[in-house]
Amino acid sequence: MSPPAERPRRRRRVPLPLLRTGGILALVLGSILGGVAATTLFPTSVDTLNYGADLRLSANPADLGTIQSPTVFGDIHLDFAGPVPAPGVIAEVQVKEHITDLLARPNISISSLQPGPLELERAARDAGIGLALRFAGGALAVTLLALAAYAAWARRRPRASRLGVAAACWVVACAVTFASIGLGYRPERLDRFTTTGILGAVQRNADLLAGVETRAEQTTPYLKNLLALSAALQDKYSPQVLGKPVAARLLLVSDIHGANQYPLMKTIVAEEDVDAVIDAGDLVNFGTLAEAQAAGVLDGIRSLGVPYVFVKGNHDARASSDTELLRALAKIPNVVLLEPDDDSYTVQSIGGVRIAGFNDPRWFGDDNRDNAAKQKAPAARFAAAMQDLAPPDVLVAHEPGAVDAIDQKSGVKVHGHMHVDQLEGNTIGVGTFTGGGAFSHFLQAAKDEELTGQPSAFDIAAFGEDCRLNSLTRYQFRNVIEGRPAYDDVTLINGSRIESTLPPVPTPAGTGTTSTPAAPRTCSADLPPTTERVAAPPR
Repeated sequence: MSPPAERPRRRRRVPLPLLRTGGILALVLGSILGGVAATTLFPTSVDTLNYGADLRLSANPADLGTIQSPTVFGDIHLDFAGPVPAPGVIAEVQVKEHITDLLARPNISISSLQPGPLELERAARDAGIGLALRFAGGALAVTLLALAAYAAWARRRPRASRLGVAAACWVVACAVTFASIGLGYRPERLDRFTTTGILGAVQRNADLLAGVETRAEQTTPYLKNLLALSAALQDKYSPQVLGKPVAARLLLVSDIHGANQYPLMKTIVAEEDVDAVIDAGDLVNFGTLAEAQAAGVLDGIRSLGVPYVFVKGNHDARASSDTELLRALAKIPNVVLLEPDDDSYTVQSIGGVRIAGFNDPRWFGDDNRDNAAKQKAPAARFAAAMQDLAPPDVLVAHEPGAVDAIDQKSGVKVHGHMHVDQLEGNTIGVGTFTGGGAFSHFLQAAKDEELTGQPSAFDIAAFGEDCRLNSLTRYQFRNVIEGRPAYDDVTLINGSRIESTLPPVPTPAGTGTTSTPAAPRTCSADLPPTTERVAAPPR
């Protein structure tokens, strides 16, 4: 007798509600992609008096929350921090032909070429309507294709309920996209305004055209037009805080490494209306005063004409007890040492903005091991000295491990050492102003390749009358040592994205933290600089 035949096993079916939910989500996503594709295939054209632009949405996830305008002289990027991701917008700008005749006239300036507010409003409205219509049409086309595919598969017309679901998916796709764009691309949500290439070389932060027009007159007419358009875009999208009065403008530099580029720094101080320079250390390479004197670094600092606030780096001494360079700096009238000796710290006030910090305990030639751990004792000693004072608005140390050891939520923390600009929370890592100096400027190159120099960098931190950071403008340039200076980019960052608005939480003393909440204060450019000495606790 043959054994009974086995019953075929049933395949597990995907639950119907889950299948329907997946199909709905796929249709919504497909409709969104179809709408974006439609704006790419059929760009929206808008015009002002002197300019035109073709706009489209970007399907690249990396472009979410950005408005970009690529040009042959560099790119303009506006990054927004919206509540929900919005599709990126790409605007390809054209200059109208009649601009050549305008440029032939005398006394034509950038301001006269700049689109007015009404022009921009009209262009933005036309762009919004055009993109919306194209997106809706593309999304509808995908929805109809999906219904046709379903009808061909089921061999019958879709029921009314399915038509209703498809229509709802189309409405949701449009509503989500339009809402994300409307909520995300608002002036108060601007996070960064970045320019690259030649545009970056002449970009300025809050007052974009201050000092730019003279340089632009020496460049091509096309560049002049791009600057005008860039100015109009920033005027449109700059966060309101950037227009507030500035109490102090601080130039942040680090890692000079014995390269005397102080004539360049002096020019920056003058052109950017800098009130003080903050140097996060590594003034020399080998820890000797003779190196600083031979390079003319001390005379360069003296020539700046503004306070030069300094903390020692790991290349600024030859032993833990070596203070030769600090003693020489202390004799320069405009130098402020934040830790002048073992017995005290300095709190320097610029326009009411309070600056404090401490030296690197390391020296040139130390064992270079457990460097972050070496910063904990100096950080705890500094915190103990400052425990009865409000936290400084700017905390300065040389190494990242030093500022990380101070648990300070308010204000900003500034360090150097890494030779690259960094930004994490309220911690600002300043790049090397001189590209690492002559001895460490060139990076290791592969065989048969030209040596590559480290980029140079500096930051301008603008503080408002509430003593908080209004904006941070980051400049990166290269080839100064090679004699071919060129800007890489300029980035404007909204200070509210960096500095927390929450006051510090009281914590026990002696834990490497600041313990006194900051009381509301008023800063002003009219306040004279002040210096306060704070006694250091015994070692």
